[in-house]
Amino acid sequence: MRLKLNITGLVQGVGFRPFVFRLAEELGLKGYVLNDTSGVLIEVEGGKERLDEFLLRVEKDRPGISKIYSLRHSFLEDAGFQKFEILESRAGEEKRALVLPDIAVCEECLTEVTAPKNRRFLYPFTNCTDCGPRFTIIERLPYDRKNTSMKNFLMCPDCQKEYNLPGDRRFHAQPDACHICGPLVSAYDRNANLLCRTDEAIERATNLIRRGHIVAVKGLGGYHLICDATNEGPVVRLRERKQRDEKPMAVMFPDLESIKKEAHLSMIEERAVRSIERPIVIVRKREKTILADSVSPDNATVGVFLPYTPLHYLILKKLKKPIVATSANISDEPIAKDEADAFARLSEIADCFLTHNREIVRRCDDSVVRIVSERQMPVRRSRGFAPLPLMLPFKFKKPVLALGPHMNNTIALGIDEKVFLSQHIGDLDTPLAMEYYEETIRDFLRLFDVKPEIVVSDLHPGYHSTGYGEKYFHDRLVKAQHHFCHILSCMAENEVPEDVRVTGFAFDGTGYGTDDTIWGGEVLVASYRGFNRAYHLQPFKLPGGEKAVKEPFRTAFSLLYETFGERVRDFGFVPLSEEEKNFYINMMKKGVNSPATTSMGRLFDGVASILGLKHKASYHAQAAISLEQAALKSDETGSYQFVVKNNMIYQFPVIDRLVDDLIKGVDKEAIAKKFHNTVVEMILKISELIREETGIKTVALSGGVFQNALLLEDSFNKLRERGFTPLMHQSVPPNDGGISLGQAVYSRFL
Repeated sequence: MRLKLNITGLVQGVGFRPFVFRLAEELGLKGYVLNDTSGVLIEVEGGKERLDEFLLRVEKDRPGISKIYSLRHSFLEDAGFQKFEILESRAGEEKRALVLPDIAVCEECLTEVTAPKNRRFLYPFTNCTDCGPRFTIIERLPYDRKNTSMKNFLMCPDCQKEYNLPGDRRFHAQPDACHICGPLVSAYDRNANLLCRTDEAIERATNLIRRGHIVAVKGLGGYHLICDATNEGPVVRLRERKQRDEKPMAVMFPDLESIKKEAHLSMIEERAVRSIERPIVIVRKREKTILADSVSPDNATVGVFLPYTPLHYLILKKLKKPIVATSANISDEPIAKDEADAFARLSEIADCFLTHNREIVRRCDDSVVRIVSERQMPVRRSRGFAPLPLMLPFKFKKPVLALGPHMNNTIALGIDEKVFLSQHIGDLDTPLAMEYYEETIRDFLRLFDVKPEIVVSDLHPGYHSTGYGEKYFHDRLVKAQHHFCHILSCMAENEVPEDVRVTGFAFDGTGYGTDDTIWGGEVLVASYRGFNRAYHLQPFKLPGGEKAVKEPFRTAFSLLYETFGERVRDFGFVPLSEEEKNFYINMMKKGVNSPATTSMGRLFDGVASILGLKHKASYHAQAAISLEQAALKSDETGSYQFVVKNNMIYQFPVIDRLVDDLIKGVDKEAIAKKFHNTVVEMILKISELIREETGIKTVALSGGVFQNALLLEDSFNKLRERGFTPLMHQSVPPNDGGISLGQAVYSRFL
């Protein structure tokens, strides 16, 4: 295999390349290291275990003078390197300034914060050149203090001395500050009355959390809503006030050891937790845990992360227990980022506000990752990663702006061989979300000083992102099919060559098809220049249309009706009265508000409802997640019979046999696992059919359904066993958060 690493930071002129060379030689790896315009690029080939060791030791054993600001890695197919060598820097490349992401607080700064005799003792904004805010404070390039939200804080003589001294750790650290000259924290009640400042404010907020209250804390890219994660009462109240009924909430722990007491961590998961990006990492909970049940109800996993600012660290050091640290918003709205916004939107949620007077220039949510097949898969790419670019195996001919989709929206800029992805914007369902979306577009174009010559949107005529493109960029706008963009994003981040075709499985909830219907269970034979819709699920109807997303019982009833016809009236799997059953049957017969779909996401939802796991969803994909959770409890190896004929995958035989199992009293967990096994078998069979016909061995797995770790890992591993080259996402999410990358790539090959 091949491991590729893009590293930014203080990694040039500090002996980093010789260090990498010695490490690769020690581990028997082949490849190269070189300096590029953003830092260091490394590619090494060898066995998976040696590559894992290399990845861990690059960070752990690096030269003491070197600093890593970001490390992005992905596992790719081998390129046939014959030796390891240090290559010369690439000549002739344009040196475009990079906007660095926000960087987690470093150990040296934490040491100062906890040393009573240090002048930064307990100072919550301690930072240096190795850590601290970047993306969320910069207003424009170049990255100088006068161009950041630190411009209003005049450095004291001591800080100025550090800033000017070449040998100091804070030499030209733009956010440098201390108790005397820097930002300070303040505590307010929910009516915006000042309670106290500085250390007393942190103490007040911490005591309130300890006593079961909810505190809104202003961090790097916005506010968190924080409460005691071990106390059921405040967690339940937070859910009620935030209008977040059941969706799991992330937990911030004081240190790594406290995480290990409550969750299982593999070596790669531990590396992700400790990484400089400090993402939320989805891991398995232990059977016995001190976490409140309502943190991640009916879920075997939990999102965990470590403090990434001194302020978070000080709160947790005082509490000595984990806290819920969730985005400060009402569901489906953007995160609050300034005081006026926070007091206006959060006063009915938070009992106290711990805020500060350093302006947040742009919102930036926490990133979320999951480890699948020993690879790091983003679920949400934001703080710590944005706005670092993805490097492509080709260059754009013209600057391009990709407007993204409707759900999990991100935007992207394609410039030269780079794609700059924005932070997570979210679903464009509310006026505030739409405002944030448009604000981000204007901000990105200004920050990178780009005038796009091509603009790409989704095909869907009802998306706000599409409408925005039509309104403001109609003369430059092109539209790209949703599922093709899923596959393009997977191909591009895995560096598929321009002349290679892939079999692409694009499994998600909703996407607008080229035939004006709702797609979602698609198999595409694709290259960068186009695609053929080779196979898809047999269409089925969604009574109530979009209502089926939040009410999976509608999809379940449709699947049962399509499978059993009028006999569905005798089934009690779905909680419907006779009158309601007649109503939905008539809707589907007459085609009233019952659009047809091929959605794999809705199929998962429907099966979850048939099994009685979830008839109504309080958050997106909750039913499908409940199906995965049930399947994880079973070691069932069997699968259900399905039919592939012409270009159709017939799923109704699966429903027929699944219901038969249910009637026979087979455990729901075993049925759930058999269903997952069946979808894996679909992927394997169709991949083999296409390979027999075309010789294509590369298989791209993309779309929100592949956030299902069980499905993705089984599919990925079994494809490899059968001689395929499977591709999964490791740089952008498989969900719609990766669509903007695919849209940008689409424009390159018009």
